Amino acid sequence: MTEGKHSFLRFWLKLFILLFVFLLGFGLAKRVTEEGISKDTIGVIEIKGIIKTARPILEHLVKFQKNKNIKAVILRIESPGGAVGPSQEIYLEVMKLRKIKPVVASLGAIAASGGYYIAAAANKIVAVPGTLTGSIGVKMEFPNLEKLFKKLGIESEVIKSGPYKDIGSPIREMTEAEKMLLERVVKDVHRQFLEAIAKGRNLPLEKVEAVADGSIFTGEEAKKLGLVDELGNFEDAVRLAAKLGGIKGEPKLYFPKEKSRLTKLLFESLSELLWENIHQIKFHY
Repeated sequence: MTEGKHSFLRFWLKLFILLFVFLLGFGLAKRVTEEGISKDTIGVIEIKGIIKTARPILEHLVKFQKNKNIKAVILRIESPGGAVGPSQEIYLEVMKLRKIKPVVASLGAIAASGGYYIAAAANKIVAVPGTLTGSIGVKMEFPNLEKLFKKLGIESEVIKSGPYKDIGSPIREMTEAEKMLLERVVKDVHRQFLEAIAKGRNLPLEKVEAVADGSIFTGEEAKKLGLVDELGNFEDAVRLAAKLGGIKGEPKLYFPKEKSRLTKLLFESLSELLWENIHQIKFHY
């Protein structure tokens, strides 16, 4: 048998083995991450970075709510905040979940603004002393490039159906009427923020208003203000979640992202093998 045929057969053998491992791994991942969750498990949802969308977090929350083997949920939050809508969506779903299963928010290095908004919906909040949290406030930013456009000789014509349709346009200065309209919107969203925290934390609205000027607090300061329940790390949050969930012994943790990572890794390996050997298939046909 020629060397070309040997290489060709070796490739197909590698491909067969990798496909077998891929299918086996995918099946195992599915059982481990969906069907094979042990009893008395704590589900962990990681919320990292700027909050731009709620969909994946909502999906996990709904699955955890339905799975009888998951007795408690931990929200591991490492976020400086983000968009109002997604933060509110997650908050509302956590509020639903906590009526069925205990939810503990574990705050990492930073859990501020929208990050704290979500945490406020949990039954309990655990933070390390140096966590940066709070920043209870709302802002809107609009760049004004009017002077730059004039220097560049750029002109723009706007046809609009109403006086506020191009509000926040970067090509002109904002009018006083527009500023007043946006200030009203910001104040309304800020009110919603305060009421959500007051409800989630079971605090008087006046107490929340007193600290809702956008200030950042350490975890230690937040505890004194009633914004955090306990000081501790992720392991302390696990122990608290296990206690609230009635779990005895060493609790098991379930991270829903593991399935997608395994599938992605196997798929990338398969793609890499095909790419590396595609020319061999041609030359040794």
